[in-house]
Amino acid sequence: MKDYKKDFPIFKNNSGLIYLDSGATSQKPQVVIDSIVEFYSAYNANIHRGIYPIAEKATEKVEEVRIKVTNFIHAKDPSEIIFTKSATEATNLVMYAWGKENIKKDDIVMTTLMEHHANFVPWQILSAEKEALFDVVNITTDGYIDEKQLLEDAKSAKFLAITLLSNMLGTIVPLARIIKEIRRNNKEIKILVDAAQAAPHMKIDVQSLDCDFLVFSGHKMLAGTGIGILYAKKNILEDMNPYIFGGDMIREVSIERTTFADLPSKFEGGTLHIAGIISLGTAIDYLENIGMEKMQKYEQELLTYCVEQMNTIDGLRMYGPENIAERGGLVSFTIKGIHPHDIAQILADENICVRSGHHCTMPLHTHLGIPASVRASFYLYNSDEDIDLLVKGLLKAKNIFKK
Repeated sequence: MKDYKKDFPIFKNNSGLIYLDSGATSQKPQVVIDSIVEFYSAYNANIHRGIYPIAEKATEKVEEVRIKVTNFIHAKDPSEIIFTKSATEATNLVMYAWGKENIKKDDIVMTTLMEHHANFVPWQILSAEKEALFDVVNITTDGYIDEKQLLEDAKSAKFLAITLLSNMLGTIVPLARIIKEIRRNNKEIKILVDAAQAAPHMKIDVQSLDCDFLVFSGHKMLAGTGIGILYAKKNILEDMNPYIFGGDMIREVSIERTTFADLPSKFEGGTLHIAGIISLGTAIDYLENIGMEKMQKYEQELLTYCVEQMNTIDGLRMYGPENIAERGGLVSFTIKGIHPHDIAQILADENICVRSGHHCTMPLHTHLGIPASVRASFYLYNSDEDIDLLVKGLLKAKNIFKK
């Protein structure tokens, strides 16, 4: 695969930087940075308001990105794409605008043990508030969703929130097949897919998935921070009430009443993060120029090499499925006798960036019987040499803490 590292100025400005924390946020290529600078330098104006040229250009650019996102995830219509500040806000939008209206006492609200807190806590809170039943699907010993429990419980559930790619285990959940089976037995269930870890690394087709909602964020896929996406089926969005009230989501206001704008404006009250949206469009162009299938294949090659090298380190335990074809480009691990934070600090001293902690998956870590883990997550700018330096750093940590 081409050496894409040269496209990312952070590596030029930080000599020797080994960045293995793309699961938290990705680095930004120069073209994305340039698109942000261009907006603020050449046509900074609010959208959907002014009729002067730079305002019209800003509006046009934002709506172009909406179409790019529509095509990127294979949605039916641009009105199904809602701009938010993050995947977390997008999930909460669904919780407040759909969940509070539709979840009733004794309804079953499902999620799984491998979810990020952002796709766990909202449904836990909603279930408690509505006196609904909060059902958490377990995982198998080898790091997969317990499909037997999931399919059985979903027969009578009202809602399911589930990840497409685990941010700790790396598991790719075969949702197209699973959702098809769920809908065969329960045509009324609504399903939200957390694609925050998947969207940057693999092809997504919401029509093939047949999910009702899907969320992801721009900053993990080369775009700027502060931009997220909510996809939802048009008929569902039309029935939902707005989440944020204010400018640009209004059709008409009088003393007596207010009526709301059509989709997608109904859910985009206030000034959007215009520069972030524009950066997302540039990031999508960059990724599609490479090819999502090609990039996923490259990351799995990196993961294969990483697993092979880590298997040579005594006392190191990796978590998640062994089958690389069913994993994303990340690995979480522990080393016996060394706290994950100490490992991360020693690696940081070598200019190697990894994440340590519970990765916003505390229930999963509790289930695994560990307080924390170290996570190395890969992207297109990583290489086998980065992994060699990671392994060298891990051996240094073992040497420091040997008894």
